[in-house]
Amino acid sequence: MHVHVIRAEGEAKFWLEPEIELARNYGLSRSQLKEAEEIVEEHQNEFRAAWREHFGS
Repeated sequence: MHVHVIRAEGEAKFWLEPEIELARNYGLSRSQLKEAEEIVEEHQNEFRAAWREHFGS
């Protein structure tokens, strides 16, 4: 289970399970990654629910 964060400067992929963790970074700065991770943490329950609804697991 993961999410992608996309900005004009690049993209990052975060694992949601077993815990939130950066999987890949494609050009985002450290401050952008920190901001992205904070947003992922804030909305993790919504992301997990959407994943389960979409993929059925």
